[in-house]
Amino acid sequence: MATIKDVAERAGVAPSTVSYVLSGSRKISEETRRAVRQAIDELGYHPRASARTLRSTRTQVLALALPRVAGGYRAVDGRFAIGISDAARAHGYDVLLTTAREGVPGLRRIAGGRQADAAILMAVEMEDPRIEALRELAFPTALLGRSADDSQPWTDLDWEAATALAVRTVVAAGHRDVAFLATTDHELRARRGYAVRGVAGARRAAAETGADVAVRESTGDMPRLPHVLRTLLCGERPPTALVVQHVAALPHILAAVTAEGLRVPEDLSVVAVGNLADDVGGRELPRIELPVEEMSAEVVRLAVETIDAHAQGVVPSGLAPGGRLIAPVLLARERVAPPRPRPRPAGR
Repeated sequence: MATIKDVAERAGVAPSTVSYVLSGSRKISEETRRAVRQAIDELGYHPRASARTLRSTRTQVLALALPRVAGGYRAVDGRFAIGISDAARAHGYDVLLTTAREGVPGLRRIAGGRQADAAILMAVEMEDPRIEALRELAFPTALLGRSADDSQPWTDLDWEAATALAVRTVVAAGHRDVAFLATTDHELRARRGYAVRGVAGARRAAAETGADVAVRESTGDMPRLPHVLRTLLCGERPPTALVVQHVAALPHILAAVTAEGLRVPEDLSVVAVGNLADDVGGRELPRIELPVEEMSAEVVRLAVETIDAHAQGVVPSGLAPGGRLIAPVLLARERVAPPRPRPRPAGR
């Protein structure tokens, strides 16, 4: 018996395109539509009755799984929640937000109770138990972030390339002593994909350039942050450039640098990696911004395609597992300044 994958192969298109032709849920060119219909006729393909029934009982809801600590706040979470909601609405979907830190039980309830048609996972860990749980339930899933398991559709900024680009940029400007302030100790212990890959990029660039790159984790405890910066900036060979991945704390970081008697960029060049447009507190720092709108639109598209594929009886592997890495772009109104002799920080 012919499957939707057979039709797609005969027509030279993706299984999701066949699904769109059958459902009428997406505008498809007439040439592609004819090729798909011809392949259907030649193979004698008939959509499964259960798939048609499933489509008619959709909730038109996407579950957005964002584990968070009660009372905590990160601007980036809100930006993504809005971006994903806007993108979902364009596809005719609403968004159900679930914030339980443990993740799996809540997602099992949502999937088992058919409260949503698919899950979008944020704060993705390298070994994320939510992925396996949803795969066992055969529940459509898309990831905003990249785990070590590429079996589900995903999209993410190329964090390894981003931090490597930032380090190479300051090294190209003449800096040989560089400090990389990673994201928080909590995120690294949880092995969040972006955090792990950020550190990997900084270390890769250090090996490629031969520069001395001191890698340190940051902290979510803002009163401790000045101490973290002091130990990073006040060694025997103090860095002349600082690459920061913990951009949510960037205003605090800049204040702590100033408290050490250092001027940016005269005494210390600072490059931000993965920030929102307003994370730099009005400063014109060289930076790699987080492409929130692009990532939000892409992960919703992946979720909707996965729903359609499941509805037509296509196993997840029919979507060609893997994802899309978004290349980093360095924004700088002026080039990174070369290192200059600077005084020891205050009190040293």
